[in-house]
Amino acid sequence: MKGEFERGAKTLADWAYVAIEKHFQKILQHEAGVLRDEDPEELHQMRVGTRRLRATLTGFAPALELSKATRPERVGKIARVLGQLRDLDVLKEALTTHYETVLPKKEQKSLKEALKVLESRRERIFEEVSTLLKSPSYDTFVRGFKNWLEKPTYQPIGHLAIEIVLPDLLLPQSSRFLLHEGWSIGVNLTGEENEIDRTPEAIDRLLEKEGILLHELRKEAKRSRYNMELFTRFYGGQYKKHLEEIKKIQEILGEIQDCHILSEFLAGVFPKSLAREMPTLLEIFQKNRYQKWLEWRPLQRKYLDANTRKSLHEAILYPVFDKTEIN
Repeated sequence: MKGEFERGAKTLADWAYVAIEKHFQKILQHEAGVLRDEDPEELHQMRVGTRRLRATLTGFAPALELSKATRPERVGKIARVLGQLRDLDVLKEALTTHYETVLPKKEQKSLKEALKVLESRRERIFEEVSTLLKSPSYDTFVRGFKNWLEKPTYQPIGHLAIEIVLPDLLLPQSSRFLLHEGWSIGVNLTGEENEIDRTPEAIDRLLEKEGILLHELRKEAKRSRYNMELFTRFYGGQYKKHLEEIKKIQEILGEIQDCHILSEFLAGVFPKSLAREMPTLLEIFQKNRYQKWLEWRPLQRKYLDANTRKSLHEAILYPVFDKTEIN
């Protein structure tokens, strides 16, 4: 039934409904699993659902008429609480899966101390998540979206055919992505690249100083990806190639950020002695960040190039609505 509605979606309002229902149902689907706290994937999927729902509400805002309970800010509050718990799960998985076994015994002992701190913090944050999901505020959120999906309300612009407005819907987010300050890190946009030290140590210092901008750029990449993924049926290979590259940008910048978060967490556990307690691990972090920086640089250069930007613009500007030409 849902698939039939999606295939019949013709207006901006129709597609807003498709996206909102999809992401809201994903949240509900994983709610019980999050409260059972047996599988980290349940939390991951519920968090993804809240993030995608918020991005949808923001992206389709011109078409939507929403109550206070269904506004992006309400969804964002839930996403942030879930995100705190998910971040701790990611930390634990990374430390135990990727790092613990390659450390010398002395550092493994220190890592076990850090993991005890992480587990204690996680127990506290899980209580916050559990309290939230059982709260009247969360009930209001769920009831608000169920009511809206039963009787959706739209702005007049929502009744325009999707083929008329689709580029206008996608281009604002792609512009925020392409104009983000994070693209400028390590390059001189007036001409040639800066003559800076390219050693791993120098890049590590650069990322310590400017990494927050890359993290924010990653968020814009993620929002662009979420919006673009909904409409792949209306586009060809050029669009899908850009979508894959944006996904890759998000992943690479995410891995750079993960190394920073790991270092920051461990520095909090060993505020005066991290370099002494875990020198091997810090060296691994530095190498990993440097490797991801090397993977990032070709994509950075590519998306600072005028031809690439024009290609993304053109891919979005020309959707294909002849169903015989849609993959």
